[in-house]
Amino acid sequence: MHTDVRGFFTFIHAGLFYLGLALLLTLNLAACGPQPAPTASPTPTDTDHSLYLPAVGGEPSSPTPTQRATPTPAISPLPSLTPTQGATPVSDLSPLPPPTPTPLPPAIFKPGWGVQVHLFGVDMGQTLAWAQGLGVQWIKQQVEWTNIEHAPGEYEWGELDYIVDQVNGHGFYLMLSLNHAPEWTRTDPLEYGPPHDPAEFGRFMGVLAARYQGRVAAYELWNEPNLRREWRGEPLDAALFVALIREGAGGVRAADPAAQVISGAPAVTGINDGETAIDDRVYLRGMVAAGVGGWVDGIGVHPYGFANPPTERWDDPAHRAPSHNDHPSFFFRDTLQDYRAILVEGGLNALPLWVTEFGWPSVDGLESMDTTGWEYARDVSETEQAGYVVEGFQMGRAMDGVGPMILWNLNIATIWGAGRPESAYGLLRPDGSYRPAYLAVRVAEP
Repeated sequence: MHTDVRGFFTFIHAGLFYLGLALLLTLNLAACGPQPAPTASPTPTDTDHSLYLPAVGGEPSSPTPTQRATPTPAISPLPSLTPTQGATPVSDLSPLPPPTPTPLPPAIFKPGWGVQVHLFGVDMGQTLAWAQGLGVQWIKQQVEWTNIEHAPGEYEWGELDYIVDQVNGHGFYLMLSLNHAPEWTRTDPLEYGPPHDPAEFGRFMGVLAARYQGRVAAYELWNEPNLRREWRGEPLDAALFVALIREGAGGVRAADPAAQVISGAPAVTGINDGETAIDDRVYLRGMVAAGVGGWVDGIGVHPYGFANPPTERWDDPAHRAPSHNDHPSFFFRDTLQDYRAILVEGGLNALPLWVTEFGWPSVDGLESMDTTGWEYARDVSETEQAGYVVEGFQMGRAMDGVGPMILWNLNIATIWGAGRPESAYGLLRPDGSYRPAYLAVRVAEP
């Protein structure tokens, strides 16, 4: 329950945070100037996250992005005038030296914090340098099974091998998130979804985990299976999803027992029509009833906040956001607390929640983006986005039963540009310069 005292201190706390963030951004303006985007711009394989619309419910090639300019040095005084000497013409003065770069405050290491990146076809050194600048421990990369196994037993490992080596070499824990079965495993080859026979997934996960034994810390099995767009060709059914998890987890366990196995998180949509989506709380209860707890080390959760601050709940008497404020699925705090309660009800209170995606969108600086149907992205400023992200990390990590938390996303804007909804959630602008949320995460206390 909200009180006047709590509201006063919340207001003061938020004001101090945003004042500090504004000072940090001012001091580091030069560091956030345009930087060249990665040289390659293929279409990413990451799942399209425009589901949050209400209708469907390499090495740096320029100065490092962790530097800024200091004030311009003072001009030496003009020579003194004598009766026979005039002032030295300005054109005869030596040119001013360029500004001297000064490092940003060092990144604070944050155990259990992570960020989702896209590493296929990009300047990997630059992208991982950006990630290191955040001080996070985890990197998540989504992998489409169909891009690895083109035909039964015919694998293309080259780029994924390089990604795994580079992420490990940069000192991160790596999570691979698997989805999108090859067409030859699906009921309808034209659809995007799971294999008809879950055993095929178990076979592939066994091969994958054996190849990267000891180098991939965690595997997330599928993505948002309660959403039709992610689960085409088969009925939306939590029990069918748990059958897929059972096979996938078995493959991982046999090949790399030390790797963590996390269930793919349901999507938060506010929809429960059984066709477009099944409500995420309903779906999670179905997963628990189908025995998911016997196969995984953690339950994936995607507690997106839409335009609602992380501290708000859906049944609060008033809301800051003018829309998407009438259902628990639209609130970060409610989603985490509701999932924990569902696990406790199902006797799985020892199983942690892994926040494998979360975030808030802002179209500040991306004004050309079409937000028809998800106008709430215009209700979050870049400064508010920064505050929400940090507060979300800190709130989640302070809750009982919450494991690693992975923010979505780092660098999609540098690949797809300003026209895609995914870029509104990113920490970088299309030119590679920092958004306020990047700098806020960099210096945030864990």
